[in-house]
Amino acid sequence: MSYFVQILKLPGNENVNLPRKMSEQASGYDLFAAVEGDLTLAPGARALVPTGIALAMPDGLEAQIRPRSGLALKHGITCLNTPGTIDADYRGEIKVLLINLGQEPFTIARNERIAQMVFQAVPSVTMVEVEELTDTERGAGGFGHTGK
Repeated sequence: MSYFVQILKLPGNENVNLPRKMSEQASGYDLFAAVEGDLTLAPGARALVPTGIALAMPDGLEAQIRPRSGLALKHGITCLNTPGTIDADYRGEIKVLLINLGQEPFTIARNERIAQMVFQAVPSVTMVEVEELTDTERGAGGFGHTGK
């Protein structure tokens, strides 16, 4: 299924790259930093990084903001609240909450790839309150219930 998503470059961000796939079969669109000047994240520091864009998605679609694996592996840069959810009715600027879990300061420049955005279909769900749930073999077994 194909969806049309409107994208708007916000004022002052005309030179910021639009999200794009870095390979034909990639599922994620890389997002680019719209910082005014270089932004340095010290080890343990976090920052809300603007992308300079806003979206309009149709009902039934969401965008998930996820870390870039290369930044995580090479520099310890990842996203907090991963995946971040952009709802179909949100029209504000897309921002990415980054944290530096690495050992060295990391500098983010304008138009640097900082995260990826993956679109997902959202099913329509009706919650039904019941007095009792059906049994399963697992039951209420939670965190670590199967061993290591």
